[in-house]
Amino acid sequence: MHSIYAFVSGPLAWLAFIIFIGGCLYRLISLMVLVHRKEKFIYSYMSLKYSLRSIFRWSMPFATENMRRHPALTIVAFAFHICLILTPLFLLAHVTLVEESWNISWWTLPEGWAEMMSLIVILACGFFLMRRLVNPEVKYVTSASDYILLAIVAAPFITGILVYYQWFGYEILLILHILSGEIMLVAIPFTRLSHMLFAPLTRAYMGSEFGGVRHAKDW
Repeated sequence: MHSIYAFVSGPLAWLAFIIFIGGCLYRLISLMVLVHRKEKFIYSYMSLKYSLRSIFRWSMPFATENMRRHPALTIVAFAFHICLILTPLFLLAHVTLVEESWNISWWTLPEGWAEMMSLIVILACGFFLMRRLVNPEVKYVTSASDYILLAIVAAPFITGILVYYQWFGYEILLILHILSGEIMLVAIPFTRLSHMLFAPLTRAYMGSEFGGVRHAKDW
């Protein structure tokens, strides 16, 4: 078991980070090359002012008309994304591992907060699952891959909670926790999770088009 842990937390972790970083760079560069090759006209109306306006507005809860029309989804989505990003970055156990490896550390979340935020991610995944199962409009555009992605996102937080409380087999759960995190990292550049990379670019494009071409707000 120790040798499996050493492999998963060592070489496999490095491979996951390399694929994640390389994949993100590849997707972003590929997008820029495609735009330059086929849609150069976009550059003519890209505006820093309208881009930032759109990004800022869509980063604020209930700032847009669409958010106000779906209050429950807005609250869950914002809570989900905030906890999804902050929890692994500021979790005490993760920061401790980084400090032990590279002698770098930063501010960490109180344990109670980290546990609550992990539960929020898990519950939000359950909300998104039910929405895909019962909402006809969402169900129509849902495929099997969407359910797999929900499982990929939820798995590191579910196993993290189990590891924290040391339920069942601690060592095997720790290995599964690390593996699930690595799977999520690898999946980000090559699945719909890549919207974390493209969302600011999409908002910049939409904001510039609506503001500079249509002379309207994109909310």
